Amino acid sequence: MIGMRTQRVYILGAGIAGVSIANEIRRKGVFGEVAAFLDDDTAKIGTRIEGTPVLGPIEDILPLLDSSPGDEALIAMPSAPRERLRKLYGMLEQIGFSRIRILPGISQILEGDAHLIQTREIDPLDVLSRTPVQIHLRESLAYLRGKRVLITGAGGSIGSEIARQLLSGGCERIYLLGHGENSIYEIDHELRMLQKEGVGEQATIVPVIGELQDADYVHFIMQRLRADVIFHCAAYKHVPLMEANPVAVIRNNVFGTRNLLDAAREYPDCRIVLVSTDKVVAPSSVYGASKQLAEQLVLHDASGRHLAVRFGNVLGSRGSILPLFRRQIESGGPVTLTHPDATRFFMTIPEAVSLVLKAGGVGNGGELYLLDMGEPVRIRDVAEQLIRFYGYEPDVDIPIDIIGLRPGEKLQEALWDDHETPQPTEFPRIQRITRTPCPAEPLQQLLQELTPVCTFDPAQPRLYRDRRRLRDILRRYVPTLQEVPDEPRY
Repeated sequence: MIGMRTQRVYILGAGIAGVSIANEIRRKGVFGEVAAFLDDDTAKIGTRIEGTPVLGPIEDILPLLDSSPGDEALIAMPSAPRERLRKLYGMLEQIGFSRIRILPGISQILEGDAHLIQTREIDPLDVLSRTPVQIHLRESLAYLRGKRVLITGAGGSIGSEIARQLLSGGCERIYLLGHGENSIYEIDHELRMLQKEGVGEQATIVPVIGELQDADYVHFIMQRLRADVIFHCAAYKHVPLMEANPVAVIRNNVFGTRNLLDAAREYPDCRIVLVSTDKVVAPSSVYGASKQLAEQLVLHDASGRHLAVRFGNVLGSRGSILPLFRRQIESGGPVTLTHPDATRFFMTIPEAVSLVLKAGGVGNGGELYLLDMGEPVRIRDVAEQLIRFYGYEPDVDIPIDIIGLRPGEKLQEALWDDHETPQPTEFPRIQRITRTPCPAEPLQQLLQELTPVCTFDPAQPRLYRDRRRLRDILRRYVPTLQEVPDEPRY
């Protein structure tokens, strides 16, 4: 946030958000001088707001600006469609602004609660992704007011964004649970900074370092925290990495989920919202199989209180293709693709999280919900757009190499299986999946068979961490799982 002092700041957007940011810049007095607002509203053009002139229309006035080194443009138009942002960014870059920042279009800002700390350098996601649905977050989070909310995997991409958006929910406490101390430290520190700058409400933030694979610990911590709602985001998720560590992913994603469900049964008012993935559909990877089993555990739970929300890839998450492509472009390439025709469903993290939070309040226990991901996107198209965003030409300045599909990966993903049918709900971009339910008995039998592979049993020591045995067991329940003829036993 705090960088080189700017000479002049031009704010695109003279609405509530832009004016709020301008007032904060003036009050702090360390970010330069607000030179002008740029807006398209004819009623505002030619007037002054708190002494600052309003110029416009934006696209007419931009080429006339006399931009100097150090000048900054700040786009404070949270509801602007992506096509408009893309055009404005191109114009600002051509004019020569040394810094272009944006106020992201998240729901808190749409409701007039804009703060300078929420601005950031413009990102490819701001101009390349689709325009997100607008959700009034405070209204959506009304069910969490005064509640204790636990986020598992709170240091991850989805978990940390849930925590940010929960600041506007009026929660009594937000518990940040994770087993990585650095990631929990980072989100804990960020939330406290946001609160200090006036973002959201003053919920008590509680960082918790712990391990869902430890059943005794999970029961202990649930007893201590008494969470009303749990957003279960914790999961190992990197497909090729998990193909090389299949026992670890089952132990974490499946048995960790079971431990959480077992502990929650002691608290009849507790609801779990499982964050799921499109990779559960006819899974070819152990990761996909693990999340399919986690879905079934949640939906089969005898309490009938819990639900699952399924969606596809999120742009910009740690370990996803966008950060990888960016690093490859910044190093001069090549950008690597698994296959020229590979496609994925994409959504930005803030939009996915807003819809998950909405579904957590309006969804019924025992139900599976699907976020509307739109049409699948060719990964090559994403790579080419990103290369052009950075001012290069694909296959001219930055080469694109095809490296082949990696273990566990598919050419295309699907959002629902043959025995599942998506149906619209009254809420935009949230669908409910009706499905032919799988009986719970085989699932419990499967877990019994997997237990000595994932947890050491002195009576069956040779089964512990036996990868071949694990895959054989899984394939009886998940026949689409890839065979690995040369897989090592340990």
